[in-house]
Amino acid sequence: MSMVSVAAEPYAFAFEPRNCALVIIDMQRDFVDPGGFGEALGNDVSLLRRAVPPTRRVLAAAREAGMLVIHTREGHRPDLSDLPPAKKARGRLKAGIGDPGPMGRILVRGEYGHDIIDELKPAEGEPIIDKPGKGAFFATDLDAMLKNRDIRQLIVCGVTTEVCVNTTVREANDRGYDCLVLEDCVASYFPEFQRIGIAMIKAQGGIFGWVGTSEALLESLSQTPTQIAAVA
Repeated sequence: MSMVSVAAEPYAFAFEPRNCALVIIDMQRDFVDPGGFGEALGNDVSLLRRAVPPTRRVLAAAREAGMLVIHTREGHRPDLSDLPPAKKARGRLKAGIGDPGPMGRILVRGEYGHDIIDELKPAEGEPIIDKPGKGAFFATDLDAMLKNRDIRQLIVCGVTTEVCVNTTVREANDRGYDCLVLEDCVASYFPEFQRIGIAMIKAQGGIFGWVGTSEALLESLSQTPTQIAAVA
């Protein structure tokens, strides 16, 4: 399959689909769905849900193209042995990580709220990275997984823009990966954080990566009809 060029800022993002992965960050019920942990904290989850339809279209296109798709979930072991006390205490929440919440124990692996929303469920064989921190590279095997598959570039969707998305993109940048963040496929509970989080990625000639849209990516992929070999 030939190189694909996507209109983006600060300039076009060119990638070889067989060497590029779609990474969907933390599209979990606790963060995105009404009635979850995020809403219980007083956040407007409709702001995050705006990213779901375009991400769903990008996910379908990536699968059609045979690209590697990776999903991440933030959460901790049921015994909380991987939860730093400082993270547990931060925010002084009445109900925080590990406590009973509206969708089970909050951000605990295996609980209903910890899992990925129905609209973006991983397909059979798509890796899921369970991460204890904000970044997808910290305390996970993501870097090894990407290198073993000769992945050099990432297309990034997910939530939230200023926290787990930005942290993952910065970690990826330090490890030599090029990242294209799709602006309409990432979201924040805070509109000003969304704007600033996006601006920081593409600043100074793309200091951390590129910013584009799902529409631009889908248009470019549609003009490249040859499907690459499916990723094992």
